[in-house]
Amino acid sequence: MTSMTNQGRVTDPIRHPNSGSARIMTTRAWWLVILNFVLPGSAQVLAGNRRLGRFGLGATLTLIIAAVIVGAVYLLWPAVVLTVFTSAIGLWAAAAVLAFYAVTWLVLTLNTLSLIRLGRAAPGARPIIAAFSAALMVVVCGTAGYGAFVATSASGFLSSVFVAGPSEPPVDGRYNILLLGGDAGADRDGLRPDSMSVVSIDATTGQATTISLPRNLEDVPFSAGSSLGALYPKGYGSINGCDVSACMLNSIFNEAELKRPEYYPNAVAEGSSPGIQATLEAAQGITGLTIQYFVLIDMQGFSDLIDALGGVDITVAERLPIGGNEQLKEVEGWIEVGPQHMDGTTATWYARSRHTTSDYDRMGRQTQLQEALLAQFNPANVLTKFQDIAAAGTEVIKTDVPQGMLGYFVNLAAKTKELPVISVPLIPENGIDPEDPNYAAIHASIAAALAPVPTATPAQ
Repeated sequence: MTSMTNQGRVTDPIRHPNSGSARIMTTRAWWLVILNFVLPGSAQVLAGNRRLGRFGLGATLTLIIAAVIVGAVYLLWPAVVLTVFTSAIGLWAAAAVLAFYAVTWLVLTLNTLSLIRLGRAAPGARPIIAAFSAALMVVVCGTAGYGAFVATSASGFLSSVFVAGPSEPPVDGRYNILLLGGDAGADRDGLRPDSMSVVSIDATTGQATTISLPRNLEDVPFSAGSSLGALYPKGYGSINGCDVSACMLNSIFNEAELKRPEYYPNAVAEGSSPGIQATLEAAQGITGLTIQYFVLIDMQGFSDLIDALGGVDITVAERLPIGGNEQLKEVEGWIEVGPQHMDGTTATWYARSRHTTSDYDRMGRQTQLQEALLAQFNPANVLTKFQDIAAAGTEVIKTDVPQGMLGYFVNLAAKTKELPVISVPLIPENGIDPEDPNYAAIHASIAAALAPVPTATPAQ
């Protein structure tokens, strides 16, 4: 009985392949290669170093169990998982784990190639098995290695863009964010906000409302306690003018930044700037909302970000010139009516083109472009183009959103993308006179737009 058992072991082609024919050895090779891919470590347990195999199996099963746990937590509490993987510690931990598995799978795959005894397989099958094994190794190890690279790069990118600081609670159940489009240039002294809006997001449902602020609003009030508000108690420039050429909303940035930085001595240390802080206080005075955070997008780098994302899809309603002057001389080209896939340069001109349209038309186009750009930020797009996006993002975005809030906001943004964005443009068509605005009426219209929709009470 013992001899028969020993004989069976000797003729076992998996553990003792010397007795196998070319056909059996080819089948064996395919089995081991596939097992190494499906369940790393199993090939070694069956046909090689069992100690190495048990280590590989243990590592594989640990990864599977961890992935199941993370998936379950994500389904129940997505913000928890997103918070972990948008923190520096979480990203570096993920990078270390991925690097460990990349090395482990590389060692197991190379060991499997030595176990399959390729020289004893059928001659025609040898190059196919070798190529297939190499391709699997590149896919598995390369994916893990690239994941580790993305995690470390993301940690550096997020740390450079977002600040370290305490989070702010929602106010009246909402997060209000000032979104500024900076229009810096060689022909300008400093940066002047070219577009301004407040995005108000329901902290529970993710419903977003965009309030577009005309840059030519006059007599702008400031929120209570504002430094510039103490200087202009009746509104910006309403009594004795202001300290810059035009006393309008988009001039407040430069007055605070270039003329009165001492009014905001702590702004830079808090991740902001005098100009941003003054503009935020003005936006609070205009809307009547408490604004927790700001996001400044430099239009000079906006083009690079769009190119990094592979362009943006926009439906153009009116033919617009690229370049040129008010007489439409020296026009470099035209943006035609209809669906267009725009590169960064074209999209920037679409947002900024002044001739043939009004400032209010530009406001609408900028909001349209912001929404289209948001739609481009999906996991597949970001992961495949991460390096270019990160390089562009550090040059484009400035914000005081704390990194610890990213997980929460990413989860909230997923809800926002499922709902239509409500728009509240403060334009003449809506009864807003920029030269003599009724700010009490503006507050009332915004409050009405943000009021929760009452739910129907079931009939008794």
